[in-house]
Amino acid sequence: MNPLLRVIVLAILLLGSGCASLSNAQRERAAGIAAQARSQTVDCDQPDRCALDSPLRALGGQAFSESTEAAPRHYATILDEGETALVARINLIRSATRSIDLQTYIFDKDDSARLVLDELLAAARRGVKVRVLIDQLSAISDLEILAALASSHQNFEIRVYNPTFGKARLNYADYAGSVICCFRRFNQRMHNKLLVIDDALGVVGGRNYQDDYYDWDSEYNFRDRDVLLAGPEARGMAANFDAFWHAQRSVPAERLNDVGNTLLKQGAPAMPPADYRRPARVEQVIDEAIDPAYIQRMFVDTALPVRSVRYVADLPRKHRRERASQPANGQHVTEPQLDSLIAGAQSEVLLQTPYLVLSKPARKLFEALRKREQPPRIVVSTNSLAATDNPIVYALSYKYKRRNLRELGFNIYEFKPFPLDAPVDYRNLVPAPLGTTPSTDSGRSSLLGGSAAGSNARSSGSNRRRADTAGATAPPVAQEDAGTVPATDDAGDRPQPTPGPAARRRTDGSVVERRVLRAETRPSFLGTKAVNKPLPVTRSGARMGLHAKSLVVDRRIGVIGTHNFDPRSENYNTEGAVIIDDPAFAEALAQSILRDIHPENSWVVAPRTKPPVLSGLNYSVGKASEALPVLDFWPWRYATDYEFQPGPECPEPLRRQDPDFHRCYVAVGDFPEVNVGPKWLLVRMLTAFGAGLVPIL
Repeated sequence: MNPLLRVIVLAILLLGSGCASLSNAQRERAAGIAAQARSQTVDCDQPDRCALDSPLRALGGQAFSESTEAAPRHYATILDEGETALVARINLIRSATRSIDLQTYIFDKDDSARLVLDELLAAARRGVKVRVLIDQLSAISDLEILAALASSHQNFEIRVYNPTFGKARLNYADYAGSVICCFRRFNQRMHNKLLVIDDALGVVGGRNYQDDYYDWDSEYNFRDRDVLLAGPEARGMAANFDAFWHAQRSVPAERLNDVGNTLLKQGAPAMPPADYRRPARVEQVIDEAIDPAYIQRMFVDTALPVRSVRYVADLPRKHRRERASQPANGQHVTEPQLDSLIAGAQSEVLLQTPYLVLSKPARKLFEALRKREQPPRIVVSTNSLAATDNPIVYALSYKYKRRNLRELGFNIYEFKPFPLDAPVDYRNLVPAPLGTTPSTDSGRSSLLGGSAAGSNARSSGSNRRRADTAGATAPPVAQEDAGTVPATDDAGDRPQPTPGPAARRRTDGSVVERRVLRAETRPSFLGTKAVNKPLPVTRSGARMGLHAKSLVVDRRIGVIGTHNFDPRSENYNTEGAVIIDDPAFAEALAQSILRDIHPENSWVVAPRTKPPVLSGLNYSVGKASEALPVLDFWPWRYATDYEFQPGPECPEPLRRQDPDFHRCYVAVGDFPEVNVGPKWLLVRMLTAFGAGLVPIL
């Protein structure tokens, strides 16, 4: 577009956005209003800031006392289950004695997010220094809440990273303007997720602050993973947070145009009262978070002493303009470290990513592994179309299934939308899927510390072999919505749920309770709805989608972080990860991933049986169609999804390379459990097959 025309169009869009920029004087006045309103009252006069006496916080102290400069000591706990990951966070916040640093990509205002906010404010009031850094695109956009937080307490600070047009809340003219004026900068997001307590303990992983990351959403929840690390490397996490906190793109909330305008018009607002949709479960999480016996059992007893530990994370300079022309100037931190680990694999790579879209460098990396005389086995756990929150990105991975299987040698397992043995407290998904037995025990089975032995779904889970194979599942029953009548304990005698005022039932069987921003989804400037959202499925109930980002190399090195191993993580987002070189930790993480690809939880992707005639022609045409830059029109694909059929002749799941594979597995189609017509789906897929979309998707 002509530069002059671009400026004119941008000016028109900005004029229509309804939010003019504040002058410097107005911005200073707004900041002054927030500063003057901040409370200086500290509720506690004790040296420890009246911190909760927590065995988990004590574990951090123990790690430091056992460390030397030459031999630092660390303890690591894998947080597999959503609600217990929230319990850990609340306990850590309450046990902080000096400082809390929180960095995230998504921050909602639902039950889990509001609980965390209230706990952070309570910590500030008792004297703990609290800093919250959120990305602008997908985090808090409620101007009243942001203005209230910015003016709440002298010990509480909140900043917004990379605010487009200096605003917290964007309208659709802003989205359009960002595409015209500054597309690359608009897409440069802070995807890091980090919580650091007293520079002694840190939590890193895929979870944001939204109900669907903690198994609290009645429509869709993420199967995610964090690692809780105690020890000196937490100082490295704090240092990385500092780099982002002081970056030019991190703007105090009160200095944003729309938040400042709110302060100028109405003064410092009070924090809106908490209105929990399900207060009982909020109380349960708080009760567990302050129960030392529960914390000891769930997070301390399951912690693994680990040896070599590194926190690697990109820095804000990854987003500088010179990055494209000077790739060696140090902006890339996370990606080269992970690539190096994969390149050094000798026997096996276990990779878990929600979005299997490979960049050219990643493809070359796996091609080099494949060409070895004895290539390592590559196992990939990723989403099915029915499970993913991002169907457009899935379309791109679907396009290259032949290449990924045949040329790169991947063994791919696609997560089911209704897994029967996921690390989840199925009581949160009441009624539970058929074939599962919700726990009646007051505690939860230990799913932390990497243990995949326990199961909240079935008591027999501890004796099940976790092979790297995929297979069948049983249908779940209807999910209870907020505002519905409660279900009975008998899976065969449940009343039909009556949708509450916030819910509507679709004829396709999916329950859509409310519009929720999911992971990487974002609105389009051409409309008012999210451009990406989970597709309708054939069964009702709270389904799950994979969001964990993990890597295990040779059962020796384990990685948990935010990097999706995709082009967006390489080119646009800043990312972070914990790398632990320790066989016990790596094996624990491997078992957690292998659990996800078990037949109860995933389908296996494998080549179709060859047709009796024209098989060579079909393969050649399909390969040529795959190479097309825009559309991939060939409907007969090289591979499809398979489900394990156990029986006397098939007692155990098999790998796809096994000669008896097709005897023990049945094809379930390319898009099992997706409830859409073939014509609509084909159109949706074809529109997503633009090769140029790969770097930004």
